[in-house]
Amino acid sequence: MHMKMKRCAGALLVYIVMATQLCAQTKTKIVGLVSDEKGAPMEIANVHIAGTLIGTVTNLRGRYSLTIPSKDSVMVVYSMLGYQTRKKLLRNPKGVVVLNVTLPDLDYQLEGVTITERKRQTGSTSQLHLKNARLMPDASGGSVESFIATQAGVSSTNELSSQYNVRGGSFDENSVYINGIEIYRPLLIRSGQQEGLSIINPDMVGKIGFSAGGYEAKYGDKMSSVLDITYKKPELMEASVAGSLLGGSAYIGLSRKHFSISSGLRYKTSRYLLGSLDTKGEYSPQFLDYQTYVSWTPSQRWEVNAMGYLSQNNYDFVPADRTTQFGTLENLKEYKVYFDGKEKDLFQTYFGALSLTRHFGKAHQITLQSSVFKTNEEETYDITGEYWLNSLDETSSDDATTTQNQTEGVGTYMEHARNYLHATVMSFSVKGNHKLGAHQVDWGVKLKKEKIKDQLREWEMRDSAGYSLPYQSDGIKLIYNLASKNEIKSNRYSFYTQDTYRFSSKWGYVTVNAGIRASYWDWNKELIVSPRASISLIPKANENFTLRLAAGVYYQAPFYKEFRDTVTVNRNTTVTLNKQIKSQRSIHFVAAGDYKFKAMNRPFKLTAELYYKALSNLVPYNVDNVRIRYYGQNLSSGYAAGIDLKLFGEFVPKTDSWISFSLMKTEEKLNNQWLPRPTDQRFNCSLFFSDYFAHNDRWKMSLKASVAGGLPFGPPHTGREESVYRTPTYKRVDIGMSYRLVNNEDKHIQLGFSKYVKNIWLGMDVFNILSINNVNSYYWITDIRNQQSAVPNYLTGRQLNFRFLIEF
Repeated sequence: MHMKMKRCAGALLVYIVMATQLCAQTKTKIVGLVSDEKGAPMEIANVHIAGTLIGTVTNLRGRYSLTIPSKDSVMVVYSMLGYQTRKKLLRNPKGVVVLNVTLPDLDYQLEGVTITERKRQTGSTSQLHLKNARLMPDASGGSVESFIATQAGVSSTNELSSQYNVRGGSFDENSVYINGIEIYRPLLIRSGQQEGLSIINPDMVGKIGFSAGGYEAKYGDKMSSVLDITYKKPELMEASVAGSLLGGSAYIGLSRKHFSISSGLRYKTSRYLLGSLDTKGEYSPQFLDYQTYVSWTPSQRWEVNAMGYLSQNNYDFVPADRTTQFGTLENLKEYKVYFDGKEKDLFQTYFGALSLTRHFGKAHQITLQSSVFKTNEEETYDITGEYWLNSLDETSSDDATTTQNQTEGVGTYMEHARNYLHATVMSFSVKGNHKLGAHQVDWGVKLKKEKIKDQLREWEMRDSAGYSLPYQSDGIKLIYNLASKNEIKSNRYSFYTQDTYRFSSKWGYVTVNAGIRASYWDWNKELIVSPRASISLIPKANENFTLRLAAGVYYQAPFYKEFRDTVTVNRNTTVTLNKQIKSQRSIHFVAAGDYKFKAMNRPFKLTAELYYKALSNLVPYNVDNVRIRYYGQNLSSGYAAGIDLKLFGEFVPKTDSWISFSLMKTEEKLNNQWLPRPTDQRFNCSLFFSDYFAHNDRWKMSLKASVAGGLPFGPPHTGREESVYRTPTYKRVDIGMSYRLVNNEDKHIQLGFSKYVKNIWLGMDVFNILSINNVNSYYWITDIRNQQSAVPNYLTGRQLNFRFLIEF
């Protein structure tokens, strides 16, 4: 009996072995690594078997595994958006097959802009690679911000400024990072004419990350958006020189085995553009900056990076006269002013950063980082204006049409300012990054020391028909008078940690990000805690879709302007610092999706994002040009809701274009009354279109257009309840033509100086080609009867710009 059982067990074992071998003979396992041209692993690259539904995506380390039925031949396809597709043919595959594949970059050329989508967006931050935006028609001279303003959910209605609004937020609610360090803007800027150069040098940009909401915990305490800039490290020697009627720039990058350095020098003058404004005079804006980025890698374990920035912006202006016509055909008015006086402004900015990174293998690294930001700002002006407000009545006869002027108001105003500000911000941080299997853990601790000192003195006097306004029989009174002298020293402490987990499931490829951020400010003794999370799915049923959900709590930590509490008594305004101020709060809910498809045999991608933001502890504010004046107290709550759509693709073969459209509404409840917020722009549509001449790729054309709804506004120095008017719809079209004089990218020219040249571009732009009078703000005239007229301050008119670009 025992021997019989042993024989049965032996037979069963043989059967199992034979079955296993038979199964192994009918199945093939394909494993391997997918990497880019630099050898870096590529996560969520698509790997599938041609002609079947069998497929997978690579993990965090770029590895994949597929089990398939054995066949005579199998075609394995490797693909990822932004990279060239690769195919591998296997004949009679058996057992375990190892296939390691490299995917080269696929760059999209669009009118001097190369955008490479490095990976599919599975988080709330979209990644774009920007190269040479200076060939786009841009009144700001090719800034990164003007490119961002064409994205869905972003709005900019002032071509003289690099400021932008995101989903109903103010300019101050946007975070900007360069190489992981938060960047600050000048604080006394009140108009786009003063603004000068953006701190971001487009020549030095390597990667751009942008999120319009629902972003990760590693980003700081701003509640609208994040712009994350990474400067590039040159691999060889590269250089460029550019010039136009708006200024010029020079860039050089050098690299050795363990060392690289890149430097950029820029000069800008907007005198030519400002000449198209209604206010004529001697404009003398001079903006100059220098940046450098140094990287040293003595070994695979250590890396040292340093960045330096110097900027000096001078704005001198001697106004002469102004003539503005406004109103309707039935009620046409003319505002005419003769000026005396001048304005002289100075903005100096210094910035430096140093970081030391220790790599513990390929999976772990810790970075020590420190930075210093310093700004000295002066705004001084004494300007007198004598004005006439006339009503223009046209009368027609058989021979001609004549215009008769009827004076409705005559007066004088005087404006005076002596504003000075000095600010220093130092930060010290420790950051860590760890890859643990399918998890990527990031954490950081930061100490920020702030010192701000200001002295502001502004006043305005108005006289109408010989009477000082506001009229009082006992003497002359100012219509506006502000005096302020404040100083603050404080420390901010912050900490964040987040985990990104990627895995495959029966539903598809899933990415989960969850984190928490905490900050403490010792000036108002406030602790804020921000939990944030997002999840994305690339469904197996259709990998052309990417679905995303995100939610989180975001705070706007007060910084200088928000906690300046202004109190006005008898038109005399004083400023005190409100120690009871709390951080404004925004709770984000975002649902989004991408769909990539082909039309006319060309690639396209459609993106849609639906969002809702619950706002509380808001500090109400008014906007005049680009100056934001806060109430200095947490007085209101509100919401912002909308939808953003973007279609991106090859509308013309081999060139990329896109159109974005947004609908949005934002309101706040102030004094038990619901009011539209100053950024309540109900719709916004932006277009970038690129084309080239048939059979001649030397000629390139690009068109940038924007149509945006009007914004609420009201009389100056009044409450938000008075903002019952709306500006006209903003409409602008810029077009540019570029001609490639020299194309030596393949190095076929090897004679003389030309052998060092890569490209030479010549171009011409027409700004505001339709010559539309867009309104930036209003100047209010008050007569002796206390009647007010809002005179529009128009933006720039139609202008030509000529430019060149030489790349080495």
